[in-house]
Amino acid sequence: MTYFYQMLAFLLAIGPLVIFHELGHYAVARLCGVKVLRFSFGFGNVVWSRRFGRDQTEWAISALPLGGYVKMLDSRDPATAPKTDEEAKREFTRQSVWRRIAILAAGPLANFIVAIALFSGLYMHGMEDASTRIRHMADTSAVYQAGLRGGDQILAVNDTPVATWTDLRWEVLQAALDKSEIRLAVSQQGGARFSALIPAATLDGIDLEGDVLGALGLMVERPPAVVGKLPAGGPADRAGLKTGDLVTGIDGKPVRDVIDVVRVVRASKGSTLAFSGTRAGQPFTLAVTPDVDPATKVAVIQAEFASVPEMVTVPVGPISAVGKAVRTTWETSSMTVRMIGKMITGQVSWKNVTGPFTIADYAEKTARLGPVDFLRFIAFISISLGVMNLLPIPVLDGGYLLYYSLEVLTGRPLPERIVDFAQRAGFGLLVMLMMLAIFNDVARRL
Repeated sequence: MTYFYQMLAFLLAIGPLVIFHELGHYAVARLCGVKVLRFSFGFGNVVWSRRFGRDQTEWAISALPLGGYVKMLDSRDPATAPKTDEEAKREFTRQSVWRRIAILAAGPLANFIVAIALFSGLYMHGMEDASTRIRHMADTSAVYQAGLRGGDQILAVNDTPVATWTDLRWEVLQAALDKSEIRLAVSQQGGARFSALIPAATLDGIDLEGDVLGALGLMVERPPAVVGKLPAGGPADRAGLKTGDLVTGIDGKPVRDVIDVVRVVRASKGSTLAFSGTRAGQPFTLAVTPDVDPATKVAVIQAEFASVPEMVTVPVGPISAVGKAVRTTWETSSMTVRMIGKMITGQVSWKNVTGPFTIADYAEKTARLGPVDFLRFIAFISISLGVMNLLPIPVLDGGYLLYYSLEVLTGRPLPERIVDFAQRAGFGLLVMLMMLAIFNDVARRL
C-alpha cells in the first residue's frame, strides 16, 4: 500500500503543476493569436479526449502521466501544417520572435506564479516550525568557538531575520554555498544580545550535501529527557523507570535531552547504565541494562522521551506574505541554479540529482504530515519545474528560448540542420539525466 500512496501523492503534487505549466503556454499562445490543436496531460497514446471552443481544441489525457504538452499549428509538422491562408496567419513559426519567446517562457513563468501563490497563502496562514533556539554543542564546534551556548536563540543570519529553524537552515546554507562568513545575531536566555561571527574559512571543509548546520554545531534545542510511554517488559520497564521520570544523568554524566540518552545508550553496546534523575521531585538512581537489537546490533532500552522542540507559528499580512513569497521563490530558484553549476564544476556530487521515485517518496511523507507541509513541498517542486524547464537544453523550453534569443541577436533563425542536431543531442542528454536520476533513486533505496 505504501507504493500506492506514494504514486497517489506524486500525481496529486505533479499533476496540477504540469497542468498549470501547460496552461501558461496555452493562454499566451491564444493571446498571441496562435491556434492550439491539443492540450494534453501526459505523453503517449491519448486515453481520453474532448474538443471545446471555437478552434475545437482537443483536451486530452494521455497514457504516461509524467508531463504534458500543447500542440500548436506548426508548419514544421506535416500533420499540423496550416491548410488555408487564414490558418497560416495563426501558425506558430510565423509569429514574431518576441511572441514565440513569450509563448515558450509562459510555462515556466506559470510554475513560478503557482509557487508564489502557494507560499503567499502559507505565510498568511502561518507555518508551524521549530524555533531557532539551539541545544548545547561540543566545545570544538564552530558555533561554540564563536561564542554560542546551549539555550541561545538565533535572531538573524547576515542581517536577515530568522524566526524558524527552516529560515535559519536556508540562510546558513546560502552562506555555505557562497563560502561567505556567517554573522549571527544571538539572544541569550537571560535576554542579553550579542553578535557572533563564523569565518568563511570555517566553511571550506563543510560537506554541502550533508547536514551543514550540524557540521557547524547547530542543532535545535529539545526539551528535558522526560520519560513517556514504556512498553511492558522492556529494559526500561524492567529496571523500574516510570512515565514522567526526568532523567538528568547517566553514569555520572549530565543528560539534557533525548539525544543525549540515545547517544549514551547506543554507545553502551548493552552494558548496564546508571540512570539518575527525579521522580515527583524526589531523586532516584536505577541500573538499566539495554537490549541489543539482533537485526541492527543497536542497543535500546524501549522507552519514549519528550523530543518535540519549541514550536512557533509566524503568520504575516497579505502584502508582506506576497513579498516574502516572491523572495523565497527567487532565492530558491537562484540556489537551484547555483547547485546545478556546482554539480557541473564538480563541487557538488551528481548524487543530488533526484528522480520520480524520490519525489514520490517525499510527496507521500509530506502528505502524511498535513496539508501545510504538502503544499510547501508542492511549491518547491513547482519552482524546480520552472527552473529545469528554463535550462538551455534542446527539447526543453529553455532550449527553444536559446534558439530564439540567438535569432534576436543575429536577425535570422538558426539553420534547420543545426536545430535538428541540437534537438537530437538534447534528447540524448535528457535521457541520460533521467537515467542518472532513476539510478540515484534506486541507490538511495538499497
